[in-house]
Amino acid sequence: MKVLQLTYRVPFPPTDGGSIGIYNITKGLHDNGCEIDLMAINTPKHAQPKDCMLPLAKQHDVFVNTNISPFKLLSNVLFKSIPYNVERFVSKDVSDKLVELLTQKSYDFIQVEGAFVAYYIDVIKKHCSCPVLVRTHNIEYVIWERLALNEKNPAKKWFYRHLGKRLRTFEAAYYNKADGIAAITEEDKQRLLDLNVTVPIQIVPAGVVLDKYLAAQDREAEANSIFSISALDWLPNLEGLDWFLKSVWPELLKRKSEIHFHIAGKSTPDWLMNSSFPNVHVHGFVDDAIVFKKSYQLMLVPLLSGGGMRVKIIEGLAAKKCIISTSVGAEGIESTHGKDIVIANSPEEWVEAIITYLENEDARQEIERNAFVTANERYENTAITKRYIELFEDLKNSKI
Repeated sequence: MKVLQLTYRVPFPPTDGGSIGIYNITKGLHDNGCEIDLMAINTPKHAQPKDCMLPLAKQHDVFVNTNISPFKLLSNVLFKSIPYNVERFVSKDVSDKLVELLTQKSYDFIQVEGAFVAYYIDVIKKHCSCPVLVRTHNIEYVIWERLALNEKNPAKKWFYRHLGKRLRTFEAAYYNKADGIAAITEEDKQRLLDLNVTVPIQIVPAGVVLDKYLAAQDREAEANSIFSISALDWLPNLEGLDWFLKSVWPELLKRKSEIHFHIAGKSTPDWLMNSSFPNVHVHGFVDDAIVFKKSYQLMLVPLLSGGGMRVKIIEGLAAKKCIISTSVGAEGIESTHGKDIVIANSPEEWVEAIITYLENEDARQEIERNAFVTANERYENTAITKRYIELFEDLKNSKI
């Protein structure tokens, strides 16, 4: 099976939710015998060398400067209908490279990784008749609408609403151009239906490669420790972390002064690296995320905005961690509060949950055991990839 995978970044190294989500499906398709051409937009933010995806895929990347330009942003808001965070990925060079690939080689399927490259479906359809599947990592408009709800600054609130409205229109139009959609959660499928997306939609969640977790050595976690690990160049992650440090952490320290909070993540902003919150340790990027997770007791996901599925929670389940998350953070995860995950929303609920599972080792270990079972039974990458291949075959048969 020959597959062209079009993505908004080179998914290497797989160190954050976005890259892990793309990399794991590339690996899964390769392991299932697919021949993959990876057509990637190589950006300044995620710049990677050529051929870094070998041997999983033959890599074709085109550099596009996606850095935010105040002038282009203003021009977009005033004069254009396409959302700015999609326009940043629009490039004639990418279109030309796509045409070159599509005219030189025949593909069985084309997989488009999300809204930022959905713009190119028009180019694909013009030069290829094979099925086009869009994989929606997030429903993008939801993220910005939720950010707008939580934003206090009037100018930012207006802009987030404006961007959310444009993304809603864009996603409704362009997802209907595909032959099928792989939605990552049931909630996202319903959002697509609410947008009047009429192409076939199947739910295929993110997968986790369990081998690296099974190979990792268990280690004794530091007592009275909690941690967060996430991409700190993604606005919802920063929003949630800022909320936790200001709304939860002071009361938590009053109740349990010996607690320590460890924060890791790529692109840690200066305000966080230079912060002086007591008993908070900011590590920045860590080379071994599994070792970091296993070094501390409770994993926190204090997300207030966002959509799709949090890959870091699936990886936390695989790492046998007791995870405390907001309802938004755990959205789309097939888990049960008090069994394999802990849900807390208000500051008071967060304080009580953290203290409870730090002080009750038996309860924490029960959550940890159940977490791994959930990861293995519901999110193992090989099984998830087979669902993709079945979806490909269904789309192919429907076009015959």
